[in-house]
Amino acid sequence: MKRAVFPGSFDPLTLGHTDIIDRAIPLFDEIIIAIGTNSSKKYMFSLKERSAFIEKTYANEPKVIVDTYQGLTIDYCTKVKSQFILRGLRNPADFEFEKAIAQTNRKMSEIETIFLLTSADTSYISSSIVRDIIVNHGDVSMFVPKAVTV
Repeated sequence: MKRAVFPGSFDPLTLGHTDIIDRAIPLFDEIIIAIGTNSSKKYMFSLKERSAFIEKTYANEPKVIVDTYQGLTIDYCTKVKSQFILRGLRNPADFEFEKAIAQTNRKMSEIETIFLLTSADTSYISSSIVRDIIVNHGDVSMFVPKAVTV
């Protein structure tokens, strides 16, 4: 079974995330959307809310599973028997950052990182921009799936 872990904070889930997930579904037998938790990080949405956003968005997709984890992503991948880490790239800065992590993960494990480029129509969307719009009472409906409620 080809299982991929798509790790992130998903605070909140955006159309950029769903673009990557939707395009990865045909490539893998199972995709675990793994919400990383960090007690020192302040999130806008609770873990329960973030999980619900993803579960509602992919309620009709049996290949997508939602889970949470703490610690190293490669340790989580080993625990769930995933051979792949899925990551999305929006721009060259993302590539440089993700490349270093992927190379480190590969040095520490046998887990391969698979990169997908975001589609041109979602490449500018980031969770931090969406959070800023929310804080300033703007309309985020064009940047997030319908399941994300503010």
